[in-house]
Amino acid sequence: MKELHDKFYKTLRQQGFRVHHCHKIERRAREVVKAVKKNKGSKPVLRKLTARLDYQDYRLDKENRTLRIAVLNHEWVELRPLWCSYLSKYFSNSWKLKEIVVSYRNNEIWVYLTFEKKVEPRKPKTVMGIDVNFDNVTYTIINLHGNLVTMGVIPFNGLKRALARKVIAKKLQRKHSRKWRYIRGIREAIKKHGRRARNILVDSCHYISRRIVEIAKEYDALIALEDLNKLRNRANGSRKYNKKLSLWAYRRIQSYIHYKALIEEAYIVHVNPRGTSKTSPIGGKLVFISYRWVKLSNEHIITRDIIASWNLALRDLKLLTRDVGLRGFMEAPKAPKPDANPRRDEGETHASIQNTSSFQKIMHGQPLYTLQSYDIK
Repeated sequence: MKELHDKFYKTLRQQGFRVHHCHKIERRAREVVKAVKKNKGSKPVLRKLTARLDYQDYRLDKENRTLRIAVLNHEWVELRPLWCSYLSKYFSNSWKLKEIVVSYRNNEIWVYLTFEKKVEPRKPKTVMGIDVNFDNVTYTIINLHGNLVTMGVIPFNGLKRALARKVIAKKLQRKHSRKWRYIRGIREAIKKHGRRARNILVDSCHYISRRIVEIAKEYDALIALEDLNKLRNRANGSRKYNKKLSLWAYRRIQSYIHYKALIEEAYIVHVNPRGTSKTSPIGGKLVFISYRWVKLSNEHIITRDIIASWNLALRDLKLLTRDVGLRGFMEAPKAPKPDANPRRDEGETHASIQNTSSFQKIMHGQPLYTLQSYDIK
């Protein structure tokens, strides 16, 4: 970065850019070059006209709803953007406006506002395991003693609807295999179905994440998500399965749950999901009736999705008791009094728990996350 700055800073300044503009341009150029190298591209190409601006380079007037942006040679440009109603809740004392991103596309100027807020997660009373599937999102809630509290299934129809739009677009391409690239009407029809498929997925993901966070807030739950890193690289299924997997927005659902939960001061943990749908959460042996239904050792019949979410919650609870101990979230029933003389092993265990960094942050109310939210005008 220093070499890039030494080489181009004077040139950018001579062209009329401000000091902060130069730093943002250098960082953006570095990001484009790194992305090309990562994707094994041949030549860096700037496809989107965007500019990132620090708070020194813009002035936002909330009363008159105007935005002044610093441009070349110390000149300023005033914009009157369309003001969305939901932005008013972010202009409060708890949210802080950071940098903005100005983008030019389709003869329109878009402004993205970045807000920041310090979050202090509250002490959880329960643990909520979440299993994300193609057609539903299943959750199971247990208390800090491992006892079952409730469970439920939220239908997810967005993938099926989005897949139908993609099939229509593919049929148009096959029907006009040689013409669709050159005829504007056919090309716009294909783009229209692609946009609808994307909007359906985004809307469904927002609905699912909002419901999950509402339930977690109702039960004061710690949310346990699956660690699905590099899932598509490991998948090797049928053609029909791969079509669903290409549109499955599991990462988007998890990211939406993550930031919505942080706003509600809920704690989020990622757990390894390996073997969660094949292990009995109450002990004993599972009897597989079909691919979807299993019988527990107590003769109850439930779905593998509930088994997976139940085991995710139990694994998360096990991590909590191992890393910070149950004393970090509730009172121990047989804990010694402060003036008592505990045994040596009890004292060492209690000291190791109290000195854990995560435990100290939770007990003293220190913020564990810094939350950023992007909004569009």
